[in-house]
Amino acid sequence: MGRQWLTQQERGSPVLIRLIVWITLTLGRPTGRLLLFPISLYFLLFSRRSRLASNLFLKRVTGRRPGLSQLFRHYYTFAATILDRIYFFSGRRDYFDITIHGEAALFDQLTPGRGCLLLGSHLGSFELLRCLAADHPQIRVKAMMYRENAEKVNAVIGALNPAVSESIIPIGEADSLIQVKEAIERGEIVGILGDRVALDDKQVPCRFFGDEVAFPAGPMLLAGLLQVPVVLFFGIYRGGKRYDIHFELLTAQLPFAREQRQQHISEWTQRYAARLEHYCRLAPYNWFNFYDYWNDLGNETVEKKSR
Repeated sequence: MGRQWLTQQERGSPVLIRLIVWITLTLGRPTGRLLLFPISLYFLLFSRRSRLASNLFLKRVTGRRPGLSQLFRHYYTFAATILDRIYFFSGRRDYFDITIHGEAALFDQLTPGRGCLLLGSHLGSFELLRCLAADHPQIRVKAMMYRENAEKVNAVIGALNPAVSESIIPIGEADSLIQVKEAIERGEIVGILGDRVALDDKQVPCRFFGDEVAFPAGPMLLAGLLQVPVVLFFGIYRGGKRYDIHFELLTAQLPFAREQRQQHISEWTQRYAARLEHYCRLAPYNWFNFYDYWNDLGNETVEKKSR
């Protein structure tokens, strides 16, 4: 089930996305945000699979079935963070009120000749890192990502700042690990998201909101092989122009003895899952994995058949 997100087709017209970008940059963010209401309503009404996923997730977090207003808020929060990428990619950081928590957890791990691994998730906005880099020009950030994911949005918004493509390390290519190693040795930060399993990923079963879920082993395996610090990152949208950035040191050095390697990977991935759950509870509408994350739909089917 952890790979289910790979089967979901990206929706939305590139022409419409370009129009929204133009309106936002020409007429301002408030005007652009007005368009998010009909867009969010459209997806709420006509994207059944993601609506069910939103429903099941919010039910896990709150303990009760969400109403239409909560589902709409979930979609709208996602749409708002996508819209704000226009400003992040355009270098307009001063437009937002951004509060940073635990900044020392990141900077204390950066030394000449050694960077760190920044482990994020699909909770909130990972693009807030571009604001961090704008505030601290001495810091360089690379982002590991699948180029195929959200191609339409990334292509249109990425055109606002072509230099952004130079900061991307594509996952799954022959020299990906070499690029990460070289970036770390230059003292750079390498960001990666750790809450989705891809086709070739090794998996780690973790407890997450009361049930077992497959998390990718890749981030901890990478940290262990390179022996670099792992810092957690959560960029939470708080509404309006407000964002909170949270940094937490997960480990300064991952234990990686060969005979206990799998145990270490499982232990530290579980710690990551626990912190992710913590922030999901703080900001549930920032959760942007719109697919059946826990196989709840499959479980409901089994239960009905067994009655």
